[in-house]
Amino acid sequence: MDVNKILSADFLDILFEGRNKEYGAYELRKTYNRRFTIAIAVMIGVCVLAFLLNVLASNKTEKDNGPIVIQDVQLQNVQEEKKPEPPPPPPPPKVEPPKIEIKQFTPPKIVKDEEVKEPPPKQEELEKTTIGTINQEGVQTDVIAPPVEEKGTGVVEAPKVTEDYDKEFKTVQIQAKFPGGPDAWMKYLQRNLQSDVPTENGAPTGSYTVVVSFLVDKDGNISEVKAENDPGYGTAGEAVRVISRGPKWIPAVQNGRNVIYRQKQAITFRVEEGQ
Repeated sequence: MDVNKILSADFLDILFEGRNKEYGAYELRKTYNRRFTIAIAVMIGVCVLAFLLNVLASNKTEKDNGPIVIQDVQLQNVQEEKKPEPPPPPPPPKVEPPKIEIKQFTPPKIVKDEEVKEPPPKQEELEKTTIGTINQEGVQTDVIAPPVEEKGTGVVEAPKVTEDYDKEFKTVQIQAKFPGGPDAWMKYLQRNLQSDVPTENGAPTGSYTVVVSFLVDKDGNISEVKAENDPGYGTAGEAVRVISRGPKWIPAVQNGRNVIYRQKQAITFRVEEGQ
């Protein structure tokens, strides 16, 4: 190729200079850009056509289905029909007890023989009969002596209740207390409680009250310390810590005996403005 034509010649012409351009590779590379453009156009057309078909199908479905209507459904209480109760069984027939033979008791009276109207019954006849105020025929039976009525003293004793002194008591006659009384207990809390815990944890201005419960056993030892509520900002954990590390208490008393008692204590943390 001439030097003057190199600057204006195409790259493919320079590449295939002196080669067989009829082989096919030259033609494929020559028409590559046009074929690529046609392929992109066909792909975009297919995508647009598919999108339009999808939109048309959706509109048709909405028209066929119509608007959606939401109805309120009210439920009614359905009561079961009560079945009639079967009639009560007839009462058992009354069985009259057999009549017992009774001999009338005749008060003894001393009179003359000719004045006796009705002789008293013989002793043998009275052995298997009952003595009464009338004469009655019936079954002979042994004479049963009437029961002797015991006269009480008039004093009713209350049933004895056995108390379980190993259980946890909720109410007692004498509550457990801190050695030295309430004042000593408040001083212990003030000395050992880290009141700036909520401030260090970013608590806003206000009061934060924690209720802590704990067991005081028969020897005054403290156990099962737990917070009944948690206002947050580390207040519950600090309240539990200070009570758990406290000294022994004076145990509670019920019926003169030391018992296990659950004590409760409220601790309030206050965060002032400017802290």
